[in-house]
Amino acid sequence: MAESDTRPCPEWYAKPQLGIFIHWGIFTIPAWAPRGRAIHELIGDDYDMSAVLTPYSEWYENAMRVEGSPTRARHKQLYGDKPFTDFRPEFDAASQSFDADAWADFFVACGATYVVFVTKHHDGYCLWPTDVPNPHRPGWNTQRDFTGELADAVRARGLRFGVYYSGGLDWTFRNTPIANIGDMFACVPTEQDYRDYALAQAKELIDRYKPSVFWNDICWPDVDSVIALHDYYYAAVPDGVTNDRWLAATDFFNSLREPESRASFNAMLKARTAGGMQEETPAPFGDFRCVEFGLGAIPKTQKWESCRGLGLGFGYNTDELPEDFLDAQGLIDLYTDVTTKRGNLLINIGPRADGSIPELQSAPLLALGKNLGR
Repeated sequence: MAESDTRPCPEWYAKPQLGIFIHWGIFTIPAWAPRGRAIHELIGDDYDMSAVLTPYSEWYENAMRVEGSPTRARHKQLYGDKPFTDFRPEFDAASQSFDADAWADFFVACGATYVVFVTKHHDGYCLWPTDVPNPHRPGWNTQRDFTGELADAVRARGLRFGVYYSGGLDWTFRNTPIANIGDMFACVPTEQDYRDYALAQAKELIDRYKPSVFWNDICWPDVDSVIALHDYYYAAVPDGVTNDRWLAATDFFNSLREPESRASFNAMLKARTAGGMQEETPAPFGDFRCVEFGLGAIPKTQKWESCRGLGLGFGYNTDELPEDFLDAQGLIDLYTDVTTKRGNLLINIGPRADGSIPELQSAPLLALGKNLGR
């Protein structure tokens, strides 16, 4: 039985501190999402299309599939019928400019104590040379070990290294269009081939990189694997921590593939979230709770983490304007607010495809580092 519901939060993570989140991948080539509205506002005010109106450029591949989405219209205008997979060669070429040491030096100057790197987002593209074959899209991974290079660089500077893994969505296994939360849960691949694949990749990440944080996204296809994975992780990294996104309701996910069931769920959730109402819901697994862009109530007792971008999304988005970003004082105030409430601030950077970090992101982070005495 996994220990995460009873074990104390490891001391290193329990202390309020700054972490750096990194969203980087093929989505940095189209590098676009509609700007202007935060995700928690969209879910409260425009629930039905919240997943395609979100300013999350890392969701580009999904948004371009949904009829009526701004992303689909723009993609058609600029790229015609070009599939998302055809952006890969451009990213693979640009990403060779990646410099793990430069990133790590920057993170130290920001005052960060840990880093969480997105190793596989919902598009399924792996930023490490995985030995676990993808049965639907062979070779859908980098040859260069970006994950390992960054792990070595940040640890050489005394920072802890963590991995993000999209366990709940992988569009190489199931790619039904997602417009809202009901659609999202209906898109979770619950089939045995994905269960085996995700668990094997998670174990591979643990074995190779011994991450201090295993940050899972969305959910997981089955509960048995969640328990097995937590046991495996804590045995390999005794002071490791996981977040709370481990909902593993296989029957529920499958039921939402029926249109009537999904419509009923969406109507219920739409009513509960109208006007941006937030709830604190217990999580059966995880060492800390995650509050993303204000989406979710701050827990009263459990360790928690505030996760957000400097702008309104995570991946690099060429449509964002300077007024969409936190300035130096705004970031300092956010850090102070989160840490005085027992939280960690996991602030995201969205580098360009070549690994460069836009000044709108770097400047406030460096100012925070100076404020923290770095």
